[in-house]
Amino acid sequence: MNHILKGDHGKRIVVIENEFGEIDIDSDLVAFQDNGEEDIMLLNNGCLCCTVRGDLVDMLGKLVTERKGQFDHILIETTGLANPAPIIQTFYLEPELLDTLRLDGVVTLVDSKHAMMHLDEEKPEGVVNEAQEQVAFADRLVMNKTDLVSDAEIRTVENRVRAINNLASIQRAKQAEVDLDFVLGIGGFDLDRVQDVVDPEPEAHSHSHSHAAKEDHGHSHDSKCEDPACDDPSHSHSHSHASTDHGHSHDGEETECEVCGEHGHSHSHHVHDDTVSSVSLAMDGEVDLDLVNDWLGMLLNDRWQDLYRMKGVLAIEGCDDRYVFQGVHALFEGMPDRAWEDGEARSSKLVFIGKELDREELEAGFKACAVGAPAGAGAA
Repeated sequence: MNHILKGDHGKRIVVIENEFGEIDIDSDLVAFQDNGEEDIMLLNNGCLCCTVRGDLVDMLGKLVTERKGQFDHILIETTGLANPAPIIQTFYLEPELLDTLRLDGVVTLVDSKHAMMHLDEEKPEGVVNEAQEQVAFADRLVMNKTDLVSDAEIRTVENRVRAINNLASIQRAKQAEVDLDFVLGIGGFDLDRVQDVVDPEPEAHSHSHSHAAKEDHGHSHDSKCEDPACDDPSHSHSHSHASTDHGHSHDGEETECEVCGEHGHSHSHHVHDDTVSSVSLAMDGEVDLDLVNDWLGMLLNDRWQDLYRMKGVLAIEGCDDRYVFQGVHALFEGMPDRAWEDGEARSSKLVFIGKELDREELEAGFKACAVGAPAGAGAA
């Protein structure tokens, strides 16, 4: 926030702080303070800074009515508010905001030096890990303090957050300085951008992954790799609950473990199962809209608290246009997108981010929506 408030960027930005006193703003940055509106300060760079002392909706309404035309963006810094979902839902549920403001996206700043400690923190049964939750809701992830960790360590953190949220774009930063174009104009809640997120260009996400890593969950199988951190889906893994073998050799060569940086032929690390994760599904052919509505309706009814975000592109039987949708918990919206092009293969893609997701159950339910699928194929 300080970087934004001090920046000479020419953008007219409102920053709403949960507690204004927690941000260090030099006194010479304050150009004007209206005594009649003590919770709004005008800064030298043209930004407005506010503090949330009352209801957020009242503050936003006040900005729209009393400061109309004076700003281009509003940034809400959720200090002390671990879960972004209530703020996201505010923009969809409050009638007075629907016609005046558009939710652009969620940005999560990741402390690269200490993130793994927080992501691995064990919580009481039924309590969600706040760090995983904040990563899960993000459209943009800023990997901060990269100057305090090695390249191997930052790759490990990036792979970890990618496993939680494979929709978000990542950018590295030092001292929280990041290009404003990365955190403004995101379009994370624009339906016409769903396709770009669900099926991104290969270069859209940069990450690294060791194909030497072998996990063993007590069984092995030959299948496509479904590790979101992996850039080669064609190879297969075997899986283990207890340990991950990071650094075994190829042709006698020692490799460096991306987790700890040690060299050696083989050593193990305790693996923490992420409560929050991503599940991506794809299916060729068309789907039956009624079956999709029934399936998603059942999911939202039974698991809405565990489904943080979802996005999808559907090929619907009898429809010349692609159908795009997204959801946040029980909030769901969708619409027809562009027409299918001549010769374009019709297929559907879904991405779920949430708590304790069952990939096999979701995949079975999705396949049961295919045109021509056997009746009851997706039943538990």
